[in-house]
Amino acid sequence: MSTDDEARPAARLTVLTGPSGAGRESVVELVRARFPSVWVPVPATTRPPRAGEVNGVDRLFLAAAEFDRMIAADELLEWSRIGPYRRGVPRAGIRDRLAAGRPVLLPLDLPGALAVRALAPDAQLVLLAPPGYRPDPAVAAAFPHAVTHDLAERAADELVGLLGSSFLAPAQPRPSG
Repeated sequence: MSTDDEARPAARLTVLTGPSGAGRESVVELVRARFPSVWVPVPATTRPPRAGEVNGVDRLFLAAAEFDRMIAADELLEWSRIGPYRRGVPRAGIRDRLAAGRPVLLPLDLPGALAVRALAPDAQLVLLAPPGYRPDPAVAAAFPHAVTHDLAERAADELVGLLGSSFLAPAQPRPSG
């Protein structure tokens, strides 16, 4: 006899990081097109919207006081200061989607990825690197998966393969003696 939890494989949080200019955004868009069930959380920021950005779609544009409230209420998975502004990833929705078996892809800068790893040690960490990039040995050791971004389509296909393997094995009934 199995329960729904046993029958449905659980998904894993996958964190994609890389050096500045590695092309996370372009690869993430291709991944979303190839693997529609993956969910990418909308980050929050205190900076003003850029031309063409839509609140709630591209970013959650928040006043500094609202961002402070989210920090105090532990509503951000991770956050950082970038110049005069702050950005972070709201926790809302991540746990629910993972529990429903939907993989979550979180594109972050290196400090953000390391912060998530500290909070969610079972997260799958992926380093997106331009050809010839040599990460610091400590960085390389922190990321068990590396995807070379030589061609965006190839990098997206490789990441989709990792996301597909991010499902944890479902519980199996024990054989009776």
